[in-house]
Amino acid sequence: MNLSVRHLAFAYRKDTPVLKDISFRLAPGELLSVLGPNGTGKTTLFRCILGHLPGYRGSITLGNEDIGGIPPREMAKRIAYIPQLHRPAFNYAVLDTVLMGIMGQRRAFDRPGKAERQSAMDALEKLGIGFLADRNYGDLSGGEQQLVLIARAIAQNARILVMDEPTSGLDFGNRYRVLERVKELSGQGYAVLLSTHDPQLALTFADRILALSGGTVLADGPSAETLTPELMRAIYRIETEVVDLGDGAVIRVKGTGR
Repeated sequence: MNLSVRHLAFAYRKDTPVLKDISFRLAPGELLSVLGPNGTGKTTLFRCILGHLPGYRGSITLGNEDIGGIPPREMAKRIAYIPQLHRPAFNYAVLDTVLMGIMGQRRAFDRPGKAERQSAMDALEKLGIGFLADRNYGDLSGGEQQLVLIARAIAQNARILVMDEPTSGLDFGNRYRVLERVKELSGQGYAVLLSTHDPQLALTFADRILALSGGTVLADGPSAETLTPELMRAIYRIETEVVDLGDGAVIRVKGTGR
């Protein structure tokens, strides 16, 4: 199922537009990374897509269906949201944390049965963390916690994953471990939309880059072709070069351009 955003505009106040004219398409099996400076509207864009900010102009469709006509429970079956890493108020077991993604689609006071527990376990196994099922979520490392949140989203059976800074707060190694798993999910047919402040991660893992600045689209295209020194200068006001190492490319910062 394709996600299509066409001429999206949104303002919290009439005289202060946050999104001005955003258009892009996300297909199954694609990992699209949204880049942009703070305040450019990345989180607002995601909230519109998730149906949390209905007062936008333009259109957001899943397949041929406008999201405005999709009930919240049905939306949860189609799009799953993975937030930034957070510390829980209650220290639930990992399996119970994943079950929350399933039970959120059920009626109030329904209890998980054997099928729901198996679905939650399958989601953990898909990410290679089934061995954590009986551990307490709060006792895990940051990288493990983020993988549990991704497993919770997978357990919803949604095929579109929206991730707002999923590696924020993680150390260097855990950033790569988490995004390796996310890349594997896109290879299995999931459509993944994620934002990051790290252009190197976008260059390494994303199929496409959507660059935003001032609430508009600066660039949209394949990562290796789109993430140019010119784009980096426009977004971050720094001078860079992209060095091809043969088995991948790295971004080298040359200066701030001041």
